[in-house]
Amino acid sequence: MNEIVVFGDSAAQGIVLDENGQYKVSRAGCIRLLKRKGYPIRNYAVHGYTILQGLEAFRALALEPGSLCLIEFGGNDCDLDWDAVSAHPEVFHDGKVPIADFRLQLSRFAAEARARSLTPVFVTPLPIMSDRFYRWVSKNRNSENILHYLRDDMESISRWQERYAIAVRAIAAEEGCPLVDIRNFMLNQLDYPFLMCEDGIHPNEAGHAVLTELIDAHCQNRIC
Repeated sequence: MNEIVVFGDSAAQGIVLDENGQYKVSRAGCIRLLKRKGYPIRNYAVHGYTILQGLEAFRALALEPGSLCLIEFGGNDCDLDWDAVSAHPEVFHDGKVPIADFRLQLSRFAAEARARSLTPVFVTPLPIMSDRFYRWVSKNRNSENILHYLRDDMESISRWQERYAIAVRAIAAEEGCPLVDIRNFMLNQLDYPFLMCEDGIHPNEAGHAVLTELIDAHCQNRIC
């Protein structure tokens, strides 16, 4: 089986909320569970990383030619500066990595991976639960201002984030890269709300267990 190197954000790192509402790296995150199944994985995902930071980390590492390079970004790239939104809801706020730049960096990541004899594999960001995420980012901020910015429509959070998942799918197709569409996988789970943390963006340990089975099945059929 080819070695797998993972570049991504907290979803791939295995971040969950503990009983005190604090972020921690779970011992039952999907990447750790996949390693226990025998997948030769090296995980370079980091909580909070955008694709810009992931690409920088990728460039700094010596990686074994022939490896699969999983690229999982979008969750932080699309995120807004919620302090700024709370303070100034009357002006437009773009994502940390605007969508056009995000698409460019995805293509660049694929090209640089191939130049190093790696196989780039794109992974879609998980779907966000808008109501939970709104409550989460509104803590200790002006929730009315944030809702005003959202035009009184919390679901606009999900639509905003979905553009980044669409971009991942599009660039995977343009570049001819394998795609692991965990977003679609999870949306097919009828109990999806019970697989997510209170913040609406991170899967809980039950969610990681489901992701592990989904990715395992996908890998057996497609990319490994």
